[in-house]
Amino acid sequence: MRQSLTLRAAIALAFTASAHIAFAEDAPKDNQGYTTPKTVVIDLGKEIPSMAGWQLRLRVLNIAPGGHIGLHNHKDRPAVVYFHQGTDAVTNEDGSSKTFHPGDTTAEGVSTVHWHKNTGDDAVVIYTADLIKVPAK
Repeated sequence: MRQSLTLRAAIALAFTASAHIAFAEDAPKDNQGYTTPKTVVIDLGKEIPSMAGWQLRLRVLNIAPGGHIGLHNHKDRPAVVYFHQGTDAVTNEDGSSKTFHPGDTTAEGVSTVHWHKNTGDDAVVIYTADLIKVPAK
């Protein structure tokens, strides 16, 4: 009985690892039909001294029908997102996915690794605010 349980656990672990490998191979690494027509940034160190080295950034992201934003993470770049227009399928590193529609919101933190695909007929328009490290000069 104990061997059977161990074998089942090993098989489950192997399938989980396979899913992660398959996801990594299938997820696009590039961007297609993706633009950021508007961006505004504020240096937080000038506003809050303990936030030196960080910026608050607000962007409008557009994804054309059939387009995508390639695989990326949010390590050191937490974000909050508002979906304004279109149908955006977001696939996570574990292979799970969620489709977002106008009016939906989400948060993306340190453990977020995902990619976006416009699965609708209209452009996806997303408003996203994130904290980013001041780029090195």
